[in-house]
Amino acid sequence: MSKFLQSRLGAWTGFAAAAIGLFAVAPLIMSGFRLGLFAQFICYAIVAVGIGLAWGRGGMLTLGQGVYFGMGAYLMAMHLKMADAEFRNGPGAVPDFMELAGVRELPAYWVPFASPAFTVAAILVLPTAVAVLLGLAVFKRRVKGAYFAILSQALAGAFAIFLIGQQTLGGFNGLSYFRYFFGFAINDPVNQQMLYFIAAGVLLAVVAVSLQLRRSRYGELLVAVRDSEERVRFLGYDSANIKVVAYAVAALFASVAGALFVPVVGIISPASIGIVPSIMFILGVAIGGRGTLLGPVIGALAVAWAQTTLSEQFPSAWTYAQGLLFVVVIALLPGGISSIPALARRIRVKNRPEPVEATA
Repeated sequence: MSKFLQSRLGAWTGFAAAAIGLFAVAPLIMSGFRLGLFAQFICYAIVAVGIGLAWGRGGMLTLGQGVYFGMGAYLMAMHLKMADAEFRNGPGAVPDFMELAGVRELPAYWVPFASPAFTVAAILVLPTAVAVLLGLAVFKRRVKGAYFAILSQALAGAFAIFLIGQQTLGGFNGLSYFRYFFGFAINDPVNQQMLYFIAAGVLLAVVAVSLQLRRSRYGELLVAVRDSEERVRFLGYDSANIKVVAYAVAALFASVAGALFVPVVGIISPASIGIVPSIMFILGVAIGGRGTLLGPVIGALAVAWAQTTLSEQFPSAWTYAQGLLFVVVIALLPGGISSIPALARRIRVKNRPEPVEATA
């Protein structure tokens, strides 16, 4: 069997195993609460897949994915609040938090989000368009490395500060208390399980898209830009456009993850999309292994699980444990958790005794 067919077979086998684990095993062994928590972790993993493509394959340290995660989350939250207000008081009603703030007329930019189709389109198009425009502005000027990382992180901080000052978007408290998700009651356990299945399906879809991009000619160009951008430019390719595509895809994945996060968790606020959450996304990818396909997913799930579990038992020590985990992985496993099997194989081959030659 050729290496190509082996690779294809391995990919399909991996997807089948992941699908069985996500859709059959997890719902059987987890309670409703744990399944909802796992759905939240899956949202983080979706963001991590995009970061793995942009950072691991393209060399762009995207420290500001909280911006696109937040865009998708707030766009979805606006629709959910509109649906709740319409259910209570009819079309054109003001959401409950605006009523408490004394707002009597619905702001004009809220009106289109009464439409589910417009909301879905906005979640897919708006953050991607912002990423394309920002990417063109940055990469065309050949901003890269630490400068790009600092710029992207500053944007995440600025976006969180901007949201805090917008009282018609919930201000510091954000948006919460959602009742319906496209006509389905969110508090219904059956619908909560449905949200988990949607998140799991989206995770498999974005991994499949990332795999296809990695194996395509574009994926080869992206790696070439990462390793030798000047040489790629000398060969006649526009390296800025190649970077913009990966950056926009990562933004799209983050936006979709944010949109799913809102009905799964039930709240979105500036604290969930600022600098610290963006660093957490990067931390999971680094720990899992940014250069691999599934490493970011594994790392994001592991970090989210550890944060939830350990912070409950050791709330004051979790931050130090998080920093120590990052240092240990970077120092001892620069390839992340996903590099452990390959490292074990190399050690096994190295320690394998050499065959003794027979003497005449």
